[in-house]
Amino acid sequence: MSNLDDILKSRRDTRHFTADEVPDEVIQKALQAGHWAPSVGLTDATRYYLIKSNEVKNSIKELFLDYNKKAAELTDNEEQKKLYNSLKLEAIEEAPIGLIIAYDRSVLNQFTIGTIGSNEAVKFSSVCSAQNIWLSLTEQGYGMGWVSILNYYQFKKILDLPENIEPLGYFCIGKPATNYNNQPMLQQLHWKQKSEAPICTEINEIHKIDIPDSELKSKNETEDQHDFCKLLQEKIDSKTKPVGSLGTLETLAFQMANVLETLNPKIEKPNIVVFAADHGIANHGVSDYPQDVTRQMVTNFLENGAAINVFCNQNNIELSIVDSGVNYDFATNTKLIDAKIAKGTQSFLHLPAMSETEVQLCLGKGKSIVETIAKSGSNCIGFGEMGIGNTSTASVLMSLLTGFSIEECIGKGTGVSDEKLIQKNNILKKALENYSGQTDLISQLSYFGGFEIIQMAGGMLAAFENKMLILVDGFICTTAFLIAFKINPSIKQNAIFCHCSAEKAHQKLLEYLDVKPILNLDLRLGEGTGCAITFPILKSAEAFLNEMASFESAGISRK
Repeated sequence: MSNLDDILKSRRDTRHFTADEVPDEVIQKALQAGHWAPSVGLTDATRYYLIKSNEVKNSIKELFLDYNKKAAELTDNEEQKKLYNSLKLEAIEEAPIGLIIAYDRSVLNQFTIGTIGSNEAVKFSSVCSAQNIWLSLTEQGYGMGWVSILNYYQFKKILDLPENIEPLGYFCIGKPATNYNNQPMLQQLHWKQKSEAPICTEINEIHKIDIPDSELKSKNETEDQHDFCKLLQEKIDSKTKPVGSLGTLETLAFQMANVLETLNPKIEKPNIVVFAADHGIANHGVSDYPQDVTRQMVTNFLENGAAINVFCNQNNIELSIVDSGVNYDFATNTKLIDAKIAKGTQSFLHLPAMSETEVQLCLGKGKSIVETIAKSGSNCIGFGEMGIGNTSTASVLMSLLTGFSIEECIGKGTGVSDEKLIQKNNILKKALENYSGQTDLISQLSYFGGFEIIQMAGGMLAAFENKMLILVDGFICTTAFLIAFKINPSIKQNAIFCHCSAEKAHQKLLEYLDVKPILNLDLRLGEGTGCAITFPILKSAEAFLNEMASFESAGISRK
């Protein structure tokens, strides 16, 4: 066995240290080994922070102990829970040196080779650095322990780490007090046995992807429907008010009853679904915000901290968050709906954003998500979105599907400056000029589409099929509706356009669809916020239709 093999086999997650000091040259040699690790796209994104202060170590130990209690609750096995609680991590205070290994996500604000498929490649590079440091310390007769049971939000706060710095964890460095008989401590305690050999499976065939049929049949007008509409209009006109005096509320009540196919409609289990994804075009500076904001905002949604959370809580609306294609791997123990097609689209400036198969997958996944919500008893669904760069995607799709010039379809998005707006205009115009593909819908969507936009379109089609009220938010959601409308024009009878956004192209798109929005509050946030704010108005339409007296019941003479 070579010396390297000995080191690899004996490497341990050190939990106990002697009081021996760690010479500076040992640390510097280990950090240099970390620096020699692979760096995707030569990003040089790994960052190191040394900690020798006992005060800082104590604070980190308290943070660990607090979060460790939560970790212990994750197992229902009482014996395992007892064993877990018996484990202590004295190493944080024992180890002479603490080390934070982190990566800088701000390197992703510029185009970086090697991160197009996944921004996580930057994190993987830093993990390679951690491995090299571990090996170097072991070769020098020292050890390192990795502490990952931390609330990383609090961890960053107490250490005042910048927002763009993402720690892998806290590492304890010193002279090992024991070699654990060359066994991991958890293995010694019979927590779990490490397998003797690597688990490896050879893949030698390709499996076809089952793509659901996204074509939906139109609803046919029948004599029964005509009779129903006549009865419904009579009910609305017989309320104790002048005919038409409740304006848009009367229109909404008529639409609501017609969609739900009852003279006494009631909104049940309303749900707003926010679809999130990243866009390759964002790498070309079309937004004032870095692409990583998509990931940050999805986390904010899950932590109940965004505007859409506030408005949904206010109006008792269920909120569902969908990862349609965010360039990040989220934890699996969240309420996030995983519908990830890929970690962001490609940049359509030079090549297709996605494949035609991915377009069909998006339509199918959007349909499946909404069908699940419909089966829960919901008959009213709102659509929202989050994705840095998605106004650019929506602008190009609007131009292609309506025939309007790209200049008429471009706005400031997240609030870019006039100078950046000109740059955005030039980039999107060039992208359209570069396109030499087919004019059919699927070809256009595959070249210029966004995962969340197409999933919303598929979801809207499924909502129509399930006889649900469809609440449409702002510009990007209306573009998704435009796609659904091109597939099935009948969908318009179920759609309620909640507001006209401050994005200038939205008004033009609403006029193209020949629809009237309910509100005009200069909103341009997205997230489905317009749907949530409009919801009380829908409830007012429902209330007057179901609860307001008629001329006959109140004994009041009609005109």
